[in-house]
Amino acid sequence: MAEVTSVGTGRAAQVISLRSTLPGLLRDPLRTMVDVAEAAAGEVVQLNLGTIRPYLVTEPAHVQHVLRDNAANYSRGGNSMLWKSVRRLAGDGILGEGPEWEASRRRLQPHFTAKRIDSMVDDLSRAVSDAVDELAAPVRAGRPVDAATEISRIICQAVIRVFFGDKIPVADGVRVVQEQDVVATSLRFRLLAPFMPDAVPMPGDRAFQQAVSHIDEILLPLVRRERAHPSGGDDILATLASARDDAGRELAEQRVRDDLVSIFATTTETTYVVLTWLFPILDEHPEIAERLYAELDRVVRPGEVISREQLGELRYTRMVLDELVRMYPSGWLVPRTALADDVIGGTRIRAGGTVVLSPYVTQRLSRYWDRAEVFDPERFGPDQPRRAHRYAYYPFGGGAHQCIGMYLFALEAPLIVATLLSRYRFRLEQPGMPRPQLAASLRPGERVALHLLPLGQVVDA
Repeated sequence: MAEVTSVGTGRAAQVISLRSTLPGLLRDPLRTMVDVAEAAAGEVVQLNLGTIRPYLVTEPAHVQHVLRDNAANYSRGGNSMLWKSVRRLAGDGILGEGPEWEASRRRLQPHFTAKRIDSMVDDLSRAVSDAVDELAAPVRAGRPVDAATEISRIICQAVIRVFFGDKIPVADGVRVVQEQDVVATSLRFRLLAPFMPDAVPMPGDRAFQQAVSHIDEILLPLVRRERAHPSGGDDILATLASARDDAGRELAEQRVRDDLVSIFATTTETTYVVLTWLFPILDEHPEIAERLYAELDRVVRPGEVISREQLGELRYTRMVLDELVRMYPSGWLVPRTALADDVIGGTRIRAGGTVVLSPYVTQRLSRYWDRAEVFDPERFGPDQPRRAHRYAYYPFGGGAHQCIGMYLFALEAPLIVATLLSRYRFRLEQPGMPRPQLAASLRPGERVALHLLPLGQVVDA
């Protein structure tokens, strides 16, 4: 099963042969990665994928080494899987690396501080409520709705109002999210064949390029209009359009565009992808659904715009969401490139090697999570002991590159769940848990269609 090589200081990594993993990777790559990590028992191993041999790093202490303790040695740049394609979409700004990333982070971080987000709770809640109101029409008509489509629309309407000052038409925002979805799913072919050179055409490449072009057609005119007629506001579009570099020069249009694309993705994609999993989870676990509904019925009246005080009372709702991002983290894959030789947990890492971290895998390790494959919000109850290691749970990444929208998710997600489920119950058109689809973010592989029923209406068994 294993090949062993000798490399300088530190022990050589165990190389897991392609023969032993290929059937599983083709059938169920996520389950196979978890199984490999379990068998490795805390050791760093290499996966033989043909022309590349990425190091699989899943032990929490090792994850901390890569993301925080020695983060300077592990770059999002280079030829690492995923980031090459992300750069083609979002350039070298907030999703990039180095000085360009640092400058983008400084420009955008003030919009995502806890204090700033807290000050937006009332406006965000009103925007979410107004967006949920629009579900009344399909509900009256008895039409099922697509969970991903409707959650993304609700998020778009809220984010556009609160972060972009209504400067992006909602229809355009929804279209950008749809094109981002095309980008994310088109990357799965290259993720499954990371050894394939960029010059070799693959399925999904054309869809990727078309989606990026469509995003530019929507967002670039907005940037040009804001620059031509500055609004003087403090929304994100105004901030980026008026920004200057360290020398006081106006930012290049491409830099503004890159940061706008990145931040739009940050404020929308994680939340809607994660929340799409909620409905089949609740359908599979009626006892959890009933406890969640009981809390919502106690705290929120149907049709009510949720206040910050009510939001603070939604403790079980937060537990459900914490468990949701444990089992289905949107950012399931975190690749890095080693800039220099290193040693992780006694295992030698070669300079130039690809290091692969996965919150999905680490957050399902049985040595850190009891009944790891069971959805159990009680793990996050107030009386539970602290986790054995900080990086046993890192659904939003860690270190300097931790997701800038993490705190937004913590407010936005419970607002959406509470607003929607205090007004409606649901029935899945197709019961059962969908299979995960490997893409740039982890999403259900099948459509999640909902029949929404006004609160109080009897749900047929």
